[in-house]
Amino acid sequence: MIHGLMMTPPVLGRIAIGKMVERNGKRLPEKDDEFTITTQVQNRAGWVLHPIDGLLRGQLAQRTSRTDLPAAEAAAQQGMQEHEAKSRPCPKPTLQSKMARRAKEQGASAAAAAAAAHPAAGAGSGPGSIPSVEPANAALPAPKLRSIPVRLLFNDPSLNLRASYTMFDRATARPICVGDGESCKRAKQGVMESHPCPGPDHCALGMEGNCKLFGRFHVRIDHVDYPSDDCSTFVLRTTGVNTVRTLMARMQYLQAFSGGLLAYLPLELRLRGKSTTQSHRTAIYYVDLCVREGMGLEAAVAQAREVAERAQRAGLNQAALDTAARKGYAQGLFEETAEEVGDVLQEFYPRNEGGAQGDSDGHSNDH
Repeated sequence: MIHGLMMTPPVLGRIAIGKMVERNGKRLPEKDDEFTITTQVQNRAGWVLHPIDGLLRGQLAQRTSRTDLPAAEAAAQQGMQEHEAKSRPCPKPTLQSKMARRAKEQGASAAAAAAAAHPAAGAGSGPGSIPSVEPANAALPAPKLRSIPVRLLFNDPSLNLRASYTMFDRATARPICVGDGESCKRAKQGVMESHPCPGPDHCALGMEGNCKLFGRFHVRIDHVDYPSDDCSTFVLRTTGVNTVRTLMARMQYLQAFSGGLLAYLPLELRLRGKSTTQSHRTAIYYVDLCVREGMGLEAAVAQAREVAERAQRAGLNQAALDTAARKGYAQGLFEETAEEVGDVLQEFYPRNEGGAQGDSDGHSNDH
C-alpha cells in the first residue's frame, strides 16, 4: 500500500438531505426534508440523480396508490349506486310526498331570501347552500423519500461511520487538524504534529477557525431491481451531531443484539425530525438507522444469521474484510481526495456574508 493514501470503500453515489442553491451570486447549501440519491457527476443544475433514486420513489408512489385504493373503490361504488337510483322509474307521487316536497320548496325559498338579506351570515351554510366535495380522484402530492433500504459493509461500526473533528485550510483545501476528542494530528509548516484534542469548544485553534464534527457514513443500498457489487457503497456526509450520535449508537446496539452480525442485518436509513430552542422551534432533520420496515428485531436477527451462515459456506470471510478495511483507513489522514475537498468545503464549511466561515444547515448538517 502507498503510505499517506487512505484506502476507502469504493463509492457509487451520494446520499444527501438538501441541495446547493444560488443566492446573490453565491452557491449556498439549503436543507431539505427528504433524501436525495445522486451520482458523483455534476452539471450546471447540480448533482445528477442516481437511477436508484427514481426506483425508490416509484416504489413509494406505488405503495401510496395501493393505500388509497380502498377509498377510491368506495367512491366508485357510491357513484354507481347513485346512478342506478336515478335510472329507476319514478313511482306515482302520493299526497304525503307532494306535501313534503312543497314544504321543502318553501323552506328553500325562505333560506334564499335570508341569504340575500345577510350574505355573509348565510354563505356556506343553511338548507340552500351547496357543500363543496373534493373529487375522489384528486391528484395527491408526490411522496417524499424519507427511508432507504440499506445493508452495511462492515461488522465494526467505526468502519461504517468515520467521524472526527476536522478543520480545513480554505486556501489550500487541505485539512489542518483532525482529532477524535482525545488526540489530533495537526499539519504545521509541512510537519505533522500530534496534540491533545479537547474538542472544538475547548481548543484555541478550533475556536479561531471552523473546526466541527464531520462524518462519512458508507452504506449499500439494498434494492432488488438495481443490484450492485458487494464492495461498493453510497456515502452520506454530515456535520450533524444528532446524525453522528444516533447512527453510532444504533450500530453499537444492533451489533450487540445480533451477536456481531451487523453487516448481515436488513436495515433502513430513516429521516427523523425534531425541534429545539436552538433551532427556534423549527424542525431540524437527522438520520436514523433502523430495522427494515415491517420486520421485527427477532426476525431481522434470524435472517442475518441465515445470511451469515450462507456466506460462510460460500467461503466469504467478513472478519478478513473488516481487517483489510481497518488497515486501509490507517494509511492516511483524510478520506476525501484533493478534488473532493472543494465540494466538501462548499457544502459543509460555507462562508457567511461577512466573509468568515459559517455553520450551515444544508444537507445533513442538523445541529
